[in-house]
Amino acid sequence: MIVVEKISDVREAIKAQKAQGKTIGLVPTMGYLHKGHLSLVKKARENSDFVCASVFVNPIQFGPNEDYNKYPRDIERDLKLLEENGCDLVFTPSVEEMYPNERLTTISVSKITNKLCGAYRPGHFDGVCTVVTKLFNIFTPDIAVFGQKDAQQVAVIKKMVEDLNIPVKIIASPIVRDKDGLALSSRNVYLSDDERHAALILNKSLKEAEKILKSGERNAENIISRVKNILESEPLCKIQYVSCVHPDTLEDLTAINDKALIAIACYIGNTRLIDNLLWSVDV
Repeated sequence: MIVVEKISDVREAIKAQKAQGKTIGLVPTMGYLHKGHLSLVKKARENSDFVCASVFVNPIQFGPNEDYNKYPRDIERDLKLLEENGCDLVFTPSVEEMYPNERLTTISVSKITNKLCGAYRPGHFDGVCTVVTKLFNIFTPDIAVFGQKDAQQVAVIKKMVEDLNIPVKIIASPIVRDKDGLALSSRNVYLSDDERHAALILNKSLKEAEKILKSGERNAENIISRVKNILESEPLCKIQYVSCVHPDTLEDLTAINDKALIAIACYIGNTRLIDNLLWSVDV
């Protein structure tokens, strides 16, 4: 596995692989990897010849009161896991390598970034879109894989790629959960034992949403109400939002006619967690 810290070295390696006719897959990460990230590497392996990952905690997607400085990091462990899971190249840049001078350019997707997480994290998706565009320009990948747990991020990046004619196929990989149902997240490490147990309420509420959808419920307000009631039954859980939207446009739904995304964000103690259910009506 090749490990590089410089943009020029990435470009040289990618040029050599493309000269051999190989397709390039990219998995952008912020490190502190878990099985969810590794499932993205596997998906990239299935859809490309040369699998690349980036490990970079991107400062411009964190707000002033968010956890950039304490965000968990363990680069040696990350590199070991990536090599064991078939990654061919890892890019581990410094902040200075990615943002060497005063940054005057920002990539901003409007409208669909103003709701869900975007409503509570102003500027977050500008930071995501800017760094992802930079990574796409550095790697020029044929495919890029992102996790469905960050469903809004997937929708935003797909729209950005469409609007800017970036020649990369975006693949969304399903949520990976622990044995007890909690969606894997690097931020789970912040949870105490009691909070870890309380966090199971997120998946429990989504399972209830799935249950009533299967029973024929199509009224979005009723589904949201049921999910909120379950979340509110856990004293350590503070709801930020529960929404029922179309997974592509993120438009709020009143009735579910074809497909829907039930998305939730909650604080368990001081830790913000997100989860979602992607639902398709059987035709």
